[in-house]
Amino acid sequence: MSNEKESIFSAKNLKYLTGPFSANNPVIVQILGICSALAVTVQLKPAIVMALSVAVVTGFASLVMSLLRKGVPSRIRIIVQLVVIAALVILVDQVLKAYVYEVSKQLSVYVGLIITNCIVMGRIEAFALGNKPWPAFLDGIGNGLGYGLILVIIAFFRELLGSGTLFGMQVVPQSWYAANGGFYSNCGLMLFPPMALIIVGCIIWVHRSRNKDLQEK
Repeated sequence: MSNEKESIFSAKNLKYLTGPFSANNPVIVQILGICSALAVTVQLKPAIVMALSVAVVTGFASLVMSLLRKGVPSRIRIIVQLVVIAALVILVDQVLKAYVYEVSKQLSVYVGLIITNCIVMGRIEAFALGNKPWPAFLDGIGNGLGYGLILVIIAFFRELLGSGTLFGMQVVPQSWYAANGGFYSNCGLMLFPPMALIIVGCIIWVHRSRNKDLQEK
């Protein structure tokens, strides 16, 4: 029994989960999922909900497709993948509407567009179809959380600098604002999608400068 536990939680398996946080991050290394990073990061709350939604869909889609990998003919595998992903996205969307309806309205069509997120399909094609279910599940969850980490960082700066709030709560004191005789004004540009792209670029620059070995590969 101990050997089984060691194999399940081995360093190799844990690397599938933690690798996408930095070295193999799908957004800043593989440059995937950029569109939703621009669209849902004006505030922290919807960014976190979107991140968790993508992680759940990616993890369970990878798990299901790994279980089916030997029984699905190659010529219809893309159709089967889309059906599995769409079913999971519908379930996630219904859960969001039931428990976090206001955030669900903020995310609007972007939850449904998880179906077209290249991270989900990419991990199935690149990893899940060639590996066992448990590593495939960890890889899916890891890539979803790695994607979500970037979303949360972008949303943190956009909401803080653009609105002076975090999670909708005022963080910058009202006395700091110029209207109240202070010195500070919110940066309205942060609320526009191009600023998310600039923040992504800054994150990529910092990441590449700290991990120069990635540039040599």
